[in-house]
Amino acid sequence: MSIVISGVGLADGNSADLAIVDGRFVDAADAPGDAERIDGAGLLALPGLVDLHTHLREPGKEDAETVETGTRAAARGGYTAVFAMPNLDPTTDTAAAAPVVAELGRRDGHCEVVPIGAVTKGRDGGELAELGLMAAQGVRVFSDDGACVHDSLTMRRALTYLKTYDGVVAQHAQDPRLAGPSACCHESEVSGRLGLPAWPSVAESVIIARDVQLAEFTGGRYHACHISTAESVDIIRWAKKRGKADITAEVTPHHLLLDTPHVESFDTTYKVNPPLRTNEHIEALREALVDGTIDIVGTDHAPHTQEDKDHPFDVASPGMLGLEEALAVVMELFVSTGRMDWASVVDRMSTAPARIGRLPHQGRPVAVGEPANLVLVDPSRRATVDRSRSASKSRNNPYHGLDLPDPVQMTVWAGKVTFRR
Repeated sequence: MSIVISGVGLADGNSADLAIVDGRFVDAADAPGDAERIDGAGLLALPGLVDLHTHLREPGKEDAETVETGTRAAARGGYTAVFAMPNLDPTTDTAAAAPVVAELGRRDGHCEVVPIGAVTKGRDGGELAELGLMAAQGVRVFSDDGACVHDSLTMRRALTYLKTYDGVVAQHAQDPRLAGPSACCHESEVSGRLGLPAWPSVAESVIIARDVQLAEFTGGRYHACHISTAESVDIIRWAKKRGKADITAEVTPHHLLLDTPHVESFDTTYKVNPPLRTNEHIEALREALVDGTIDIVGTDHAPHTQEDKDHPFDVASPGMLGLEEALAVVMELFVSTGRMDWASVVDRMSTAPARIGRLPHQGRPVAVGEPANLVLVDPSRRATVDRSRSASKSRNNPYHGLDLPDPVQMTVWAGKVTFRR
């Protein structure tokens, strides 16, 4: 497939004629005469987005999502690569399990699917998983996401061991004594009034504070998943200022946009771990994403069936969809308000996540000779989010009914069009 996009804008403010031939960007003058021609006036060509935090549910929970439907949602959102979390059945904790996820991606994916290995066997926080064997197969991100690696010695060992392979531990920071399995609402006036089990902000930050010191001590790479509190931001900022370890952090679109009062309806669409926070935490997260304290936006795309959500709030499954609206939320909060330019969006949603995940062929510039991973964006297009139109198999979309940008016109992965409006 050959495509020429003429007069399209780039993230640096310039414009260009782009050509895609045999999976790479080439000089537009070298495109064949029968190439598809697209008028790029008013559009932006950005590197394909990369999500370091996706739950695809297959194998094991195909009633909520499959690799095919999840990556179709990813392509609809402008993504050309997603990292698949290991909370599957079987857990991605062995050298045999990791290739299964990768093969499903090659067979059914509308974008690249990169397996994440579990840190501990069964994600139970005890014995280390087959870290070295998975690393030998190319796995570079390891996480027990959905569960915290709460034992200090286990975390020390994981950081030390993975340093050998340039692997990174991606931590779900939740102190199980401060926020146990039933915790589901930010500890505040709202949790007290609604009678919901509370999740104090320090339950997240005390784990991150311990972990960054262990990362300094071991020299291992550490990534804080879905941080949601001002205290966590302060600790990450402190650690980066010290510069003694490779520390990175992510924030989700929903923690940037949605606040604690959303749970007052007891709508379990808004139940998520960590929980939605109050405005002082939200603003701290936004500021940290702008100034680079938070490195990336990770969707934590977490599809669930209606049956898993149709329970009392404190026992319903936690999680929200995110792949299709992530770019829209970032545009609404940061680009439209002037807090962030397009080059910064590219860094937070493409370049940096590819770098953290050690995926060198993703997050690359839109330039001659580079792999043709591209999202074509219409900055002016808006729409009302409708959960029934989601490409995902599930419908737990927290943005339903909101008027947001609807920017993705086309997604190209390795030269192949995976979404087109």
